[in-house]
Amino acid sequence: MPENYDPMNDRNNNGYGQSSNMYNGGYDSSDQIYSYSNENNGNKPPKKHTFLKVCVCLLLLAGVGAGSIEGYKFLSETKRELAAYTGDSSSSKIERSAKPEKESSAVENIQAAEKQKEEKYEELPSLIELASRSDAKPVPDIVDEIMPSVVGVSSTFEYQYRQPSFSFWGFDTEPQTQQGKATGTGFIITSDGYIVTNSHVVYDESEYNAGKAIEVSVLFSDETEHSAKIIAYDRETDIAVLKVNETGLTPATLGDSDELRVGELVIAIGNPLGFDLFGSVTSGIVSALNRQISINEKNMTLIQTDAAINNGNSGGPLLNSCGQVVGINSAKMSSSYGSASVEGLGFAIPIKEAKTIIDDLINYNYVKGRPSIGISTVDVNESYSRYLNIPMGVYVRTVAEGSAAEQAGILEGDVIIGIEDKAITTVDELNSIKNQYKAGDTIKLTLSRNGTDVDVNVKLQEAHAASGGEEDNPLERDPDVSDN
Repeated sequence: MPENYDPMNDRNNNGYGQSSNMYNGGYDSSDQIYSYSNENNGNKPPKKHTFLKVCVCLLLLAGVGAGSIEGYKFLSETKRELAAYTGDSSSSKIERSAKPEKESSAVENIQAAEKQKEEKYEELPSLIELASRSDAKPVPDIVDEIMPSVVGVSSTFEYQYRQPSFSFWGFDTEPQTQQGKATGTGFIITSDGYIVTNSHVVYDESEYNAGKAIEVSVLFSDETEHSAKIIAYDRETDIAVLKVNETGLTPATLGDSDELRVGELVIAIGNPLGFDLFGSVTSGIVSALNRQISINEKNMTLIQTDAAINNGNSGGPLLNSCGQVVGINSAKMSSSYGSASVEGLGFAIPIKEAKTIIDDLINYNYVKGRPSIGISTVDVNESYSRYLNIPMGVYVRTVAEGSAAEQAGILEGDVIIGIEDKAITTVDELNSIKNQYKAGDTIKLTLSRNGTDVDVNVKLQEAHAASGGEEDNPLERDPDVSDN
């Protein structure tokens, strides 16, 4: 082969030398392509990248098609889910029929569960229904029935106080007499005008010590006012009976307080803060039964309720869910203890115990069978004990003529220091034990007389003390003296 052989100028090579030159590393790419094009296509202009363009177009078309299909599936799924949760029925029949069986079943289960949940909430009873008896009446019907039986009670009291005055001899205090009014609630128990209320509504034992009211009037639900007479009252149980000269009245229906259960619905009706709020209705539940509460130094067994009871509600009826009177609203507690205050603590006298008291007050003007010793007493506290050099106990001020005390030999000036072998220091302790017995029973009292202890046996008599009749002038009464 000639040394100056140039394969690019070899016309007879037909381009085969090009192939060996490519892989041997000495070719010029631009010359190679140009020479190849001239040799195979003559003078036509070159078509650049045609195959690549076609491939790109096909790929784009395939992507658009796939994306459209996936987008359609996504929109369809979203539409069906929205229809399932919103209850939309606008989906076409073709789409409904095209749903997979599993998806259709899941949607139906969700709808059924939601429907069952709604029905369950609709069936839940209210708190009033849960707290009411099986034979309960609607509360508005109960109020309509009882309201003609509810009255307002207005009492006029006369009390004495001392007002400082200046005279030639200097300052002095002269007793002054003044009148005041108090209001409460009551309810009619007979068609001929007997009315029940609290004793403290017609008999004042507050710091004024006014005693029995000098005048009482009642206001009916039809806004007519009538004068009332105090038939009798019992301070121990805080019950009083009044009478108006009217007939054809609507009496309240009395129930049985022994049937009450804790948590049961009760309704209170009264006149809180006076007659401007006459016939106010409140409701609550029985919070507790047989509560031992001390009111005005008297131990009482009461019904506790969270129905709102305020000043002026005293003597009003406490009703069960059948509209029967089961209690007489008597007191509330709202005192503050330290940093905490108490609310929702109302108390009522059970009507079963009150019935016996009411009957006795109407028929006898006092409570039958209540034991009496026949003495008036005052407590000897620690200060009096040291000053008078006598033991702490119950000092006997007076002995009633013909009483059990006189028959047993009790004398004025004796100090009762024990009853039934139990030491006592106050009249409350004495009465607490004495009232466990009845008239005709015999009890043992231990007395301190001139420094010597003496035991006496006392046969208790029935207390006939007037509880509504004529009394001594209340202005001259000593609030520290107790009758026993």
